[in-house]
Amino acid sequence: MKLPRFGLSLTFLLVCISAHAQTGIYAAATGARLGDLYDETIYGPTVGIYFDQWHAAVVSLGIDARGQFLKNGSTKLTGGMAGPRVAFTPHVLPLKPYVEGLVGAGYVEAGGGSSTNVEYTFLGGLDFTFFPHVDWRVVEFSYGGLSFLDGTLHPKTLSTGLVFRLP
Repeated sequence: MKLPRFGLSLTFLLVCISAHAQTGIYAAATGARLGDLYDETIYGPTVGIYFDQWHAAVVSLGIDARGQFLKNGSTKLTGGMAGPRVAFTPHVLPLKPYVEGLVGAGYVEAGGGSSTNVEYTFLGGLDFTFFPHVDWRVVEFSYGGLSFLDGTLHPKTLSTGLVFRLP
């Protein structure tokens, strides 16, 4: 059976797009403000792993899974989230901007109350490659939501850290 020329071309294109998967493990120092009545600054680490599976020209698509462990005194925000990731690699510069939309579970403790609920966040950042397989996560900003007591908190975070890309 002879494969049509179009089918062969499409197969070749799909193989090229899905080749060269990239995995990155990262750790970042994060500062956050919960918003609403609990607007003090909390700090701590954010750790995670991303897997960019599909590549086409300068765009990569993948998934990210992360955990954050932020606190200041009795105020805490801890959570785990995962979701899709889109990264742009211009190839002429060692920069990689990215955007993500994540959802998961978050635990917040503030003002004498505590709650565990669904947490979501939208984020964007910029990685700078300064060694082969090592990036500086120059900046990452996120805005999210998490139900707490009788309302919704909208945490805003700012992070910087290191990314180790596996070959």
